Amino acid sequence: MSEIKNVINQASVYLNEEDQLVIIDQTQLPNRLIHLVMNTPEDCYKAIYLLQVRGAPAIGIFAGYSMYVLSKPLVDLPYTEFLSQFHNQKEYINSSRPTAVNLSWALNRMERKLLESDCTNTKDALHILRQEAVRIHEEDILMCKAISEYGLSLIKDGDGILTHCNAGPLATSRYGTATGPIFLGRERGMQFKVFCDETRPLLQGARLTSYELTRAGVDTTLICDNMASVVMKNGWIDAVFVGCDRVAANGDFANKIGTNTVAILAKHYGIPFYTLGPSSTIDFNTASGDDIVVELREPAEIKTMWYKEPMALEETKCYNPSYDVTSHELVTGIVTERGIVYPPFEENLEKLFLK
Repeated sequence: MSEIKNVINQASVYLNEEDQLVIIDQTQLPNRLIHLVMNTPEDCYKAIYLLQVRGAPAIGIFAGYSMYVLSKPLVDLPYTEFLSQFHNQKEYINSSRPTAVNLSWALNRMERKLLESDCTNTKDALHILRQEAVRIHEEDILMCKAISEYGLSLIKDGDGILTHCNAGPLATSRYGTATGPIFLGRERGMQFKVFCDETRPLLQGARLTSYELTRAGVDTTLICDNMASVVMKNGWIDAVFVGCDRVAANGDFANKIGTNTVAILAKHYGIPFYTLGPSSTIDFNTASGDDIVVELREPAEIKTMWYKEPMALEETKCYNPSYDVTSHELVTGIVTERGIVYPPFEENLEKLFLK
């Protein structure tokens, strides 16, 4: 099982021995494994916006480390000026992507930790920030393992599983969320047949999920997004596992564009549909999916990014939302590190996390 260990132990975001923030550039996979060092606020902003680092939990981990690393050049400032600069950098990084709640959650957590401390000097502040960033990362590792355990209880040896986008080790920590049960089960000798939607237009399913699963020795079949109904109709899918970037209080959730389509198909064919994610993706301040801001991205991702020549005329308009929102009515269960939440979601999410 060494191939599984190699996949789940390869961190996509980490501090190196020189205390620098390093990421795997996910835009270069699967053909090139490139590590990038983040030095400036602009580096960190671009890494998130350009999806060099992506996946809600990984973005949260990256945000925590970013605020620590970006604070180091400010160490000689007076403390009040340090806090002001820290806040400005936090707001700048937060503006990179609006939908994934983990970004603002981690950034606000880092700032709150400073403001609630008795710290009065920058050197102590840096120590506090580093500790908190590492804690965010360590918590995510534990959460992913717990989510994977709960998710594994929903499937059995030999099952067929459909995935959409990428919610594995690259997007999280260690096992991942949506594909965590697959890695954990495989580690324990179980076999699954996984069908990966390619996930247009940025192909995270093709470039990342099939890459991770294949390297881990999982029976993996890549399909185009519009083939999901066929494999369901053929009886090859026993469960659908997807990640989430923001879960509203009523159980509606945002995930990579195309997730809602998969949920509708699963409902039609009577296939259980689960979203898996840590509690940091649950936003009780967002009442329903109608309140989730969906990021719109550049037309080039549709027309030119993957092609030698443009696939549409320059003047052709494009609509390119990064996410869609899946209604709680289509969701069988929400798998978290504290357990599996079933309908009614508004009541049961509150019971599990607020009471």
